Amino acid sequence: MTNLTREARPRDDRRTTVVIGVDGSETSMRAAAYAIGLAARQPARLVFLHVTNTAAASMAPQVLPEMLTTGTDAAATLRATLETAIDNPDTFWDLRHMVGNPFHELTQLADEVAADLVVVGASTQLGHRLVGSLAVHLVKCRRWPVTVVP
Repeated sequence: MTNLTREARPRDDRRTTVVIGVDGSETSMRAAAYAIGLAARQPARLVFLHVTNTAAASMAPQVLPEMLTTGTDAAATLRATLETAIDNPDTFWDLRHMVGNPFHELTQLADEVAADLVVVGASTQLGHRLVGSLAVHLVKCRRWPVTVVP
């Protein structure tokens, strides 16, 4: 094993692309903090995704306009929070807001940006132990490394 000094290591200017699912919950904000810390230690491109889940609107379509407005407001609040938290000018980041199924939107975005890592917060909902959480579905997908932050 060769012991390379810091100067002698090969340089890789390629940034790691990390997709982070955020919904404003405590665990998703921890996932965002984890990704921001990762970007502080190594060059990274952070792509945050907030999804307005429309599953409830399929049962009651009249609530869809209110859900979309609430989702847009939540995304704006998340953007302000992230602007404050990311103080490294070398970190490239973006927040995207989509409407649909969180699993589908996360997988589609991760494929689109050629993600090297997907980071999500652990689910705190009891029902996800039976059905499976978003994190479990992402891990089972086996297309990218997935970090689940408690």
